[in-house]
Amino acid sequence: MATKLIYFVRHGETESNAQGIRQGPEGHLSGKGRGQVAETARRFPKHKGKPQVIIASPYERTKETAEIIGRELEMDVEYSDLLVERKNPSEIIERKGEDRDVRSIVDRIDKSFHEDNLRYSDEENFIDLKERARELLDYIKSRPEERIIMVTHGIFLRMVVCYMFYSDALTASEYNKISYFNPIDNAGIAITQYIPHWFKKDEWRLIVWNDNLVGEEKPGG
Repeated sequence: MATKLIYFVRHGETESNAQGIRQGPEGHLSGKGRGQVAETARRFPKHKGKPQVIIASPYERTKETAEIIGRELEMDVEYSDLLVERKNPSEIIERKGEDRDVRSIVDRIDKSFHEDNLRYSDEENFIDLKERARELLDYIKSRPEERIIMVTHGIFLRMVVCYMFYSDALTASEYNKISYFNPIDNAGIAITQYIPHWFKKDEWRLIVWNDNLVGEEKPGG
């Protein structure tokens, strides 16, 4: 197996991001978001070292982001449900984050120390998200390409990078702490490297986090 370079890209700003609304699968990019992604797309190499595949979450905002990158690089886009955003509790979807009860729920599941198995209602909880991150890393290992663009979402991207370094030892409290202090902007890039080894554990490296000339973190995935 060869060393792989993975460019993770968070989608551009959506109309809901701009209004501070918690999103589900729906939500198109705003005009600003399309501009952010266009700037990000122009930064990828187009000749030597050009990415070999673009794989995206099938949500509206990630599809639009991936399509803009694909047009710039003259590449088609593949889609994988492994890259979708953490499913929010139904109680907060399409509601503003500043609402008191929404803020209370978000504080409880995302900004506090709690047991790994905490589940507020019907959301994808920490254990669910951690398992999907493990599945994604296995999927990356199985891909034949050595240079991959993956278009995803803020909460899930932070989980993926945390799992790279903590593996099964990652706890909900540790993840929430790291996630809180390491935001990822709309259209921001995280560059990671996978290095397989014959005689020791395979290695994951974070080369760049939140590389973005035009982004600004907005809540809502």
